[in-house]
Amino acid sequence: MRVLVACEFSGALRTALLARGHDAWSCDLLPAEDGSNRHITGDVRDLLGDGWDMMLAFPPCTYLCSSGLHWNRRRHERAALTDEAITFVLDLLGAPIARIALENPIGCISTRIRSPDQIIQPWQFGEDASKATCLWLKGLPKLVPTNILPGGPKARRGNQTASGQNRLPPSPDRWKERSRTYTGIAAAMASQWGSA
Repeated sequence: MRVLVACEFSGALRTALLARGHDAWSCDLLPAEDGSNRHITGDVRDLLGDGWDMMLAFPPCTYLCSSGLHWNRRRHERAALTDEAITFVLDLLGAPIARIALENPIGCISTRIRSPDQIIQPWQFGEDASKATCLWLKGLPKLVPTNILPGGPKARRGNQTASGQNRLPPSPDRWKERSRTYTGIAAAMASQWGSA
């Protein structure tokens, strides 16, 4: 299949798809971290009509996720940025592509567009991490967990503090580190959706 991985700079999912024999390309405003020549630096909206069989999209969550939406009442310019982010998500979901999966944390996509089709956790795919991740699907089945770690939803995971918060300290690159696709989830997406 010809697959577009939208808003991915790490190359994790692109690499997993390439390993399964797909013609996979990533696109992001940032250059590819892995230096791949199968990455397009630019606005993914310019590529949406280019005849893709599938798109897996990871739009930035800064102005969409629940953890940041409370700022919109105090900093009104953020509300306009949330509106722009919602428009971007609508552009991705409305792309003329038969199979689409859009990933984002819990946030306002659920209330402003529609509820997700599925919510997954990294620990369901062999990763010692907790991060509720919503999936909006078009023409694709729900992901099936591949390696559920012991402890279930109540277990404290390696990426969490004792109080359950994310362990990464504040830094200029914190957003980048938190936005990376877990390799267990990328492998499941490539394996299960790559044959859909």
